[in-house]
Amino acid sequence: MRLNDCHNFHDFRKLAQRRLPGPIFNYIDGAADDEATLRQNTASFERCDLVPNVLRGVETVDMSVTVMGQKLAMPLYCSPTALQRLFHHSGERAVAAAAAKYGTMFGVSSLGTVSLEELRKAHDTPQVYQFYFHRDRGLNRAMMQRAREAGVEVMMLTVDSITGGNRERDKRTGFSIPFRLTLGGMYQFAIKPMWGINYVTHERFKLPQLDQHVDMSGGAMSIGRYFTEMLDPSMNWDDVAEMVRLWNGQFCLKGIMSVADARRAVEIGCTGIVLSNHGGRQLDGSRAAFDQLAEIVDAVGDRIDVIMDGGIQRGTHVLKALSLGAKAVGVGRFYLYPLAAAGQPGVERALGLMRAEIERGMKLMGCTAIDQLSRENLRFR
Repeated sequence: MRLNDCHNFHDFRKLAQRRLPGPIFNYIDGAADDEATLRQNTASFERCDLVPNVLRGVETVDMSVTVMGQKLAMPLYCSPTALQRLFHHSGERAVAAAAAKYGTMFGVSSLGTVSLEELRKAHDTPQVYQFYFHRDRGLNRAMMQRAREAGVEVMMLTVDSITGGNRERDKRTGFSIPFRLTLGGMYQFAIKPMWGINYVTHERFKLPQLDQHVDMSGGAMSIGRYFTEMLDPSMNWDDVAEMVRLWNGQFCLKGIMSVADARRAVEIGCTGIVLSNHGGRQLDGSRAAFDQLAEIVDAVGDRIDVIMDGGIQRGTHVLKALSLGAKAVGVGRFYLYPLAAAGQPGVERALGLMRAEIERGMKLMGCTAIDQLSRENLRFR
C-alpha cells in the first residue's frame, strides 16, 4: 500500500502498522485496560443518524469557525500529542506545516519533541500549548511564562492525567522512554530495520519543553516516572484558578467530562473546555465524549467554548458533534497514523480528505455554514 492508496482513517492505520515497529505502533493504537472506551468513542457516533435537508442552494460552503478567539478555516484541529519524533523523524514540524496549509490550529505538547518556539516562529496559524500540572509550582509558572514569550495563543491544561492509565500493550512490549524493551519488543524492532535506520540518521530524540527539568540522557527519568514522580495528584480547582488568573488569556481545560466540572471551569474564568477521555488511554469504562456533549453544551455552551475529541474518523462524525453544539473537534490518532506512514505528505493528505468529507457532508446536509447545523439534523436511535 502506498500513500495515494490511502483514502480513510483505516487505510492510514494499516500503512502505519506496516512501517512502525510493534511497540511504537501499539503506543499510538492502544488504550487502557480492556480498551472498551477506545471502541466506544467511535461507536458512539454510530448511534446517531443525520437528517439532511435538500434544495437549499449549497454551491458555496463556509467551513470556518472561531474557537477561543482563534479563526480556523475548518472545524477540526490537530490535538497536542506526545513523542511525535518516534513516529516520524519530522514529528511536530510535519503536523504544524500540514495544519498551516489547511488554516487550522495545532497543539504542541509539553512532551513534544520540537520546541514550541521553533514552531511558533515557523507558522502563524493558531497554536495551543498543552501542559501538565507539576508538583513544582515554580515549574508550572515557568512553563506558562515560556509559552507567553513564545507567542502561544491558547494554554491547554490536561486535567485527566494525574496518573498514567494502565496501558497493557505497552507493558507487554516494554515500551517506555528510554526504551526498556522485552524480548518480544526487541524482535518487533528487528523486523522493521528501516525505522531504526531512519531514527539514528536524523536528529537526536529530545523533549525540548522539559530538557531543563527531566534528564533523559542516561535513563534517569522515564516517561512513566515523569507521570508518577513529577505530576501532582493533589491538583485542585484552586490551583487551576490561580493558573487561569496568571495566564490572563485563552485558557482551556482538556479532560472535562461532567457538567459539574464544566460549570466550575466557567466559574474560574476558562474560555474553553475539551470533552475528552484521552482517547480511552486513561480511565477505561469512561463515557464517550460525544455521548456527554449535549448535556454539557446545554449547561455551559452559552458561556464557554465547548470542544470535544475522541473517536473521530470521518467528516460525518465532525458534523454530528457540531450539530450537538461543539464549536470544533480535535483529532489525535487521525493524524498520527498518516504521520507515521508518510510524514508531512501523509498528514496533509489526511487533513485534505477530511476537509473534503466535511464540505461534501455539509452540502448533502443542505448547510452552507457551520452555524446552520443544529439538533434538528440529528436523531438518536
